Amino acid sequence: MKTTIITTILSALLSTQITFAQTIKNFSSNGKQLTRFDNLGNAIDAHDGEIALFNGVYYLYGTSYDCGFEWGNKSAPFCGFKVYSSKDLTHWTDKGFLFNAKTPVWQTRCDGKTYGCFRPHVIYNQKTRLYVLWINVYDNRVGYRVFTSKKPTGPFTEVKEPTLAVNSEMPVAGLNNGDHDTFVDDDGTAYLAYTDWRTKGSIVIEKLSADYLTGTGQHVKSVTDGKTEAPALFKRKGIYYVVYSDPNCGYCSGTGASYRTAKSPLGPWSEGKKISDNSCSGQPSFVSTFKLNSETVFLFGSDLWNNAAKNEAQANFYWAPLTFAADGSINPLICGETNVLSNYSAGKSTRVNDDFTTACDINKTRQWAQSFTADRNGTLYQLDFTTFKSGYPNADLIIELYNTDNESNPTGPAIAAISLKQDTLSWAPKNYTIKFKAAVIKGNHYLAVIKSTTTTGCYGFEYKESQAGDSAAMSNDGSGQFTQEKQKAIKLKVYIK
Repeated sequence: MKTTIITTILSALLSTQITFAQTIKNFSSNGKQLTRFDNLGNAIDAHDGEIALFNGVYYLYGTSYDCGFEWGNKSAPFCGFKVYSSKDLTHWTDKGFLFNAKTPVWQTRCDGKTYGCFRPHVIYNQKTRLYVLWINVYDNRVGYRVFTSKKPTGPFTEVKEPTLAVNSEMPVAGLNNGDHDTFVDDDGTAYLAYTDWRTKGSIVIEKLSADYLTGTGQHVKSVTDGKTEAPALFKRKGIYYVVYSDPNCGYCSGTGASYRTAKSPLGPWSEGKKISDNSCSGQPSFVSTFKLNSETVFLFGSDLWNNAAKNEAQANFYWAPLTFAADGSINPLICGETNVLSNYSAGKSTRVNDDFTTACDINKTRQWAQSFTADRNGTLYQLDFTTFKSGYPNADLIIELYNTDNESNPTGPAIAAISLKQDTLSWAPKNYTIKFKAAVIKGNHYLAVIKSTTTTGCYGFEYKESQAGDSAAMSNDGSGQFTQEKQKAIKLKVYIK
């Protein structure tokens, strides 16, 4: 997948006297998905939600999978909904959970014995001065629950269960209404675009009450003909657009994206037009409207689902601005490595992801190692390592430090070792700080060996393509004999004092 800069957007943004343009990087130069990290060095764990802009700050809302939620697994817990904040779409701060999902009530509503709970969307009501959160649930008839908060990060408090015009007479806790989007028009009127599962996936749009907490009954049905989901409603130059997954395909890595237009949110709506056959290797999630200086940007988001895994803690994201033809039609998506978006004129920022991507294959037979060179005499007292688990490993993860002569194989006994208990590790890539006490000599080469005896599942790590400095090595037969991977470097950092 080659690098593609959307020059039309860049030119337009530069013409509006914006100090600089923000780069959003989605893929490596060889087409691999990249992991986005937060301020703590952990992979961002917020999926199937949206990015909203409130008071000059971006907020990423999404469903968490870090605790081990798996769709269809009756013993899997519900992890809740997370929010991250950023001023540049690059440096993200973990702001925690929107509300406490560990309570018995929320576990009963959303754990693996149910269809789950998804799609957090937040809008601001200027009249009530409250942020309003809608989530998709399957434990009630309407298919949604609603919350309010005085802050975009919460905590959010649940209010009365909403009512909607469609499927109001259907059985409780059935597949009634699904994926949705919230939209506030220029006059402050809010709408809910949602999926009607009783018609096998047609899109409905309904006007919300003045407080945004429930439907009004004013609605339009069958915006699409069926077999669609995940609507994203927005307005551009007096025309309303709804982008949606076409066809519907939960957790699919590569389903189409189409859109329709209208002069009113309640229609009539045009015929559909496809803008992508695979949504840049994901599934459409949102289109967010950002008014930045004199330019309005429509950011398209796609969830890059992890090969339809039941747990999506490793899923990544594709973000890029939509572009439009002179007649207002949306141009086909160009799934490039890099896209350009305007940013604030507060000073240029740098990207912090360093092009790391995810791998998960540490088990009984496969080990990985990372070499490093001591930059001083002293004690190696700490090691930071990003790891995660998948598929229920039945043994712990072990990290050992060795001397090495050739930077590939350990020599002598381990100079330090630690075991990370499998039940304490997360499902999403997380940075673990590990305390060691090992004497090292300046200029000597050392090896951090990462291994496990697990016969089920795997442990994972983050790595990047690198041709400089210390490199990774792999052992394929469990013997501890390693082959150097000269162009790979594992995300690992040592501290010496």
